[in-house]
Amino acid sequence: MRAASAVFIATASAAVYGCLSSWLGAWQALPLALAAFALLALGSVRYDRAQPVALTLGRESLAAWGRAGILLAQGRIAGCAHWGDRLLVLVLKPEEGRSHTLLVPADTVPPAVFRELAVRARRRAGA
Repeated sequence: MRAASAVFIATASAAVYGCLSSWLGAWQALPLALAAFALLALGSVRYDRAQPVALTLGRESLAAWGRAGILLAQGRIAGCAHWGDRLLVLVLKPEEGRSHTLLVPADTVPPAVFRELAVRARRRAGA
């Protein structure tokens, strides 16, 4: 995903430069294209850092933790979608506040953990 994001950022920045250089000239379009590159790159880094790196399974709840040990989402499983043993989409409903959607690709956790999480999610979401 990081490689795809890098290709997207480079393509979008080149598109900004290509569009603006015909109107403003090559030298005036360059700072705007670099600004677009910087904004997209910073957004990509921010998104990457916000991804959960650890899951904690409780009897009634699930918690997702970030890189710095920050709790990103916690709550009971209120809904799920299981797509072909490749992706698990969980809806976590905390005690208070809005629900959070958590995407769990199958290749990010061991197969046994993915199966256990899918079974728990289907049971909790159906209850």
